[in-house]
Amino acid sequence: MRTAAAHDVSIRQLQYVVAVADTLGFHKAAERCGVSQPTLSSQIQKLEDVLGVQVFERNRQRVLVTKAGEAVVAQARRVLLDLEDLLAAATATQDPFAGTLRLAVIPTIAPYLLPWVTPAIAERWPKLRLALVEEKTEDLLASLRSGTIDAGLLALVDGMDDVAYARVREDPFVAAVPQAHPLAKKKSIALADLDDEPVLLLDDGHCLRTQALALCQRAGATETDLRATSLATLVQMVSAGVGVTLLPSIAVDVENRRGQLAIRPLAGRAQGRTIVLAWRRESAIAAPLTELAKVMAAAAKAA
Repeated sequence: MRTAAAHDVSIRQLQYVVAVADTLGFHKAAERCGVSQPTLSSQIQKLEDVLGVQVFERNRQRVLVTKAGEAVVAQARRVLLDLEDLLAAATATQDPFAGTLRLAVIPTIAPYLLPWVTPAIAERWPKLRLALVEEKTEDLLASLRSGTIDAGLLALVDGMDDVAYARVREDPFVAAVPQAHPLAKKKSIALADLDDEPVLLLDDGHCLRTQALALCQRAGATETDLRATSLATLVQMVSAGVGVTLLPSIAVDVENRRGQLAIRPLAGRAQGRTIVLAWRRESAIAAPLTELAKVMAAAAKAA
């Protein structure tokens, strides 16, 4: 049997393989790649013949990635990511921010920082187009590692040792209670004051929930069974007297613009989160992204 050579495999074939692995369907993959299904199927068959392995199990009902195919798909993703970095490196030598930057932002940051940082970015790099998407932390980091996005604006969490990041700003937590609540009379609220209070937090999947929950558990506070899907909903629930909560400082002006809640700083050492801009360590635009983080940091001071 002839040994496969690099020139026997095309970038297009690798793109087709990844598309089928993502969609688990040849028809959907063909639509995504903008080709006919017979063309896509033929090219994948040629790739399997060259490699000497079956990448997919297929019948009329379903498509599955084989054990050998998992390794092929993983390597195909790496090759395509390296190709993107190669093209980005070539572009970066000319004007790194003359095209599109794919930026993901977590939902508890996006509405509060983007109105401040996007005008500053546009002023600094007028040719740059931001392709923005909201993603929860786990999904954002997965997108970053896979190369689906170029950078992410998020709160620093454990497990980010494999990515590069730069600090944008600190975001202290504040206590939010109904205006008529006894704690509203205090100038600052200690975590211990929340011991007997029903604490409302965001739903699972938000890193803000994890960070706030850790503080509450440390203080002995009890979380209610009610959980909100957004900070806006959280504020409405507290306003209705359902409980109390912790909010990130950057959200206060927007979510409490009607003054329906009493906002108090936490007593003692500041507790909060660190907002960072993150990117892949091997990114071809690492230097420009470092500069972008500085521009964001300067603009974020006003938020």
